[in-house]
Amino acid sequence: MNKLEITFVLNGKEVTLAADPEMTLLNLLREELFLTGTKEGCGGGECGACTVLMDGIAVNSCLVLAPQINGTEILTIESLAQDGALDRLQQSFIDHHAVQCGFCTPGMLMSAKALLIKNPLPTQEEIKIALSGNLCRCTGYQNIIAAVEGAIEK
Repeated sequence: MNKLEITFVLNGKEVTLAADPEMTLLNLLREELFLTGTKEGCGGGECGACTVLMDGIAVNSCLVLAPQINGTEILTIESLAQDGALDRLQQSFIDHHAVQCGFCTPGMLMSAKALLIKNPLPTQEEIKIALSGNLCRCTGYQNIIAAVEGAIEK
């Protein structure tokens, strides 16, 4: 199969590479670019573990084909911490005990980040809606919602 050349911005840096047209963004990130923070849960867009931001919008990277990201900006969980300092959201997840096994955490953080970029002062209901595409089998969601509320800059 012929590979397609794609160029995109990944976590602030321009990347150009040849991608298999049937490869998902998730597999491109994990297998070609070795960014393993984005997790594969269901592989069918149901769990949200693979959520990344594409041009500021939360997307399930298991449903996006690599050629679709040509010309876009992609942010992964690896983009949140800067110069060894955690992002507000990451610190709030720790402070509010919103992490247990941690498998869903990257997707939760990226969905919350997309919300806070779009709406810096969301209501609790807006937070619930923003996180509705992300499943967690451990925490029961209360601490996750509290963590997002705790990251809101007032």
